[in-house]
Amino acid sequence: GSVCHLDAHMVAHAADHLSSWPDILFIENVGNLICPALFDLGEDARVVLLSVTEGEDKPVKYADMFVTADLVLVTKVDLLPYLDISWDNLYHVINEVNPGAKILPVSVKTGQGIDEWIEWLIWQKERTRLTHPLSSPSH
Repeated sequence: GSVCHLDAHMVAHAADHLSSWPDILFIENVGNLICPALFDLGEDARVVLLSVTEGEDKPVKYADMFVTADLVLVTKVDLLPYLDISWDNLYHVINEVNPGAKILPVSVKTGQGIDEWIEWLIWQKERTRLTHPLSSPSH
């Protein structure tokens, strides 16, 4: 197609067609790391994934995406010993771009950070339930 991003209207239209409302709904926007960051999807929280293999420059190069993130999941951290990347430098760069974002290193290979990621999701779910107790599509 020719669409470079989703928007809140598209997401709401799709949500109207759900047979039941999930506890957590993940929406992966389409496009690159620039265009989608500029559009509100009506989300309660925004998560950005950054693989360590992409390099330390991405948070600055694609600052719009990182500035809007509530959480930055830094993935594949088990590969750090094999790359010319410093965790401290990467953390610093992300924090400089968005000091309010939680930064969580994760690895599905070793399990590092997965429990914290799940705890964060549960916390977001509870926070959202408390602030939007009736937040579900009307059917």
